[in-house]
Amino acid sequence: MKTRIFLDSGDPEETREALKLLGFLDGQTTNPTLISKNPAIRARLERGEKLNPKEILDFYYQVVKKISKLITQGSVSVEVYADLETSAEEMFRQAKEMFLWIPNAHIKLPITKEGLMAAEQAVKEEIRINLTLCFNQEQAAAVYAATRGAKKGDVFISPFVGRLDDVGENGMDLIANILKMYQNGDYHVEVLTASVRNINHFLYALQLGSDIITAPFKVLKEWAELGCPIPGNDYAYSSGSLKSIPYQNFDLNKNWQDFNLSHPLTLKGIKLFSDDWNSLIKK
Repeated sequence: MKTRIFLDSGDPEETREALKLLGFLDGQTTNPTLISKNPAIRARLERGEKLNPKEILDFYYQVVKKISKLITQGSVSVEVYADLETSAEEMFRQAKEMFLWIPNAHIKLPITKEGLMAAEQAVKEEIRINLTLCFNQEQAAAVYAATRGAKKGDVFISPFVGRLDDVGENGMDLIANILKMYQNGDYHVEVLTASVRNINHFLYALQLGSDIITAPFKVLKEWAELGCPIPGNDYAYSSGSLKSIPYQNFDLNKNWQDFNLSHPLTLKGIKLFSDDWNSLIKK
């Protein structure tokens, strides 16, 4: 199978269950929202206990360390804290620190001007990264340009298909469009299909040949119960009434700063992640 399969979860117990269910996992993605849903954190909040910033960061470290030991040959994505005011310097400082947490880390950075400035510096220092909250093809072109020269395997991009579906656009079109666009390059950026909501997202990403798919446990469980099928050319993905996203031509050799990175869902996603993180912290 060409596509690698990741679990999208902030709970090491789900990692163990997924490994038992599938017999393998190629990696795992985490983010502040998933960490805020970790059962141990939820139990503390239900007791009225919140944590200080150091305690939260240490909890995150302990979680990814456990996951890393369960998926020793795979990748574990760890996300920096970033709100709408976080500078590239601060993101890069966190990236350097988090990259040392485990031997198989990819550090998640948002696709904003500051995030790509941090990414550009990270690839120079051979820090593996995952550019997250991608919602259009132009952002994907900018990620390619900003990380030019990186080794294959060091850079992932995470288009969020489910959140595009939520606003009436066919998120899976974005996966197809980015894969097609990257055929014009050197393949140093790998496409990680994210925000997978259902088995149809998952199967179509397999058919398209997405480099990686990350999915919640319930979707991986459904795939396993179906016998882990690999869809053939006869598989037809139904997008229903979702609006198609047309392919666009972008020059991957342009300076990344010449691309328009702005997307309302990226800004909304950054705010959601930072709000979920801050909801755990003592005031």
